[in-house]
Amino acid sequence: MKLYFVRHGKTEWNLESRYQGAGGDSELLPESYKQMDQLGEYLKDVKFSHAYSSPIKRARITAYRVIQHFHRKPQLSLWNRFEEFHLGKMEGQKFDDVKKQFPESFDNFRNHPEKYDADEIGGESFNDVISRMQYAIKRVVNENNNEDNVIIFSHGAALNALINSLLGVEIKDLRKRGGLANTSTTILETTDGGKSFELVSWNNTEYLTKKTDKTDVI
Repeated sequence: MKLYFVRHGKTEWNLESRYQGAGGDSELLPESYKQMDQLGEYLKDVKFSHAYSSPIKRARITAYRVIQHFHRKPQLSLWNRFEEFHLGKMEGQKFDDVKKQFPESFDNFRNHPEKYDADEIGGESFNDVISRMQYAIKRVVNENNNEDNVIIFSHGAALNALINSLLGVEIKDLRKRGGLANTSTTILETTDGGKSFELVSWNNTEYLTKKTDKTDVI
């Protein structure tokens, strides 16, 4: 079974370098729709048994838009377990402002996830997010056949934590592989019913005509 993980299209807050968790949802940029179309064309010949998405609008719209290009359109299920981190007091704030107001949380969330204390900002910890998302992945694997392809639309920070955890990466090392760009695709494969996963492709954006810049990646 191959699992295709897609980060949503770029939004206004992504462009403005603002924290955008489960409690915030700015509009997708006009050019993001072109990038969704490019991804849809890239994947249109892949047969997906099912599609899953965070219900948050930026992910949900990305899912619907991409799937419209598929020759065989899978059923789409919206699961709140695929939402982005709940970011509490950081929500909607610019990165630089959070760095001044919550310097320790800012640094640990980005660079030292094993030290991140979500209580300071009233949000979710890395363990919280990994736990809820891994539960969803177990459901996905159990509800589909061993040879199926499934596609999951979600969010940058949450996907980074989930995917690395499925690969056995410790929380302290979650950032070592780098971030995930908007409208990127990462593929994992399992051959043993979800007991272990292998990385097939990380943060693929070869189908996009735009150049990736620092505001695209989290």
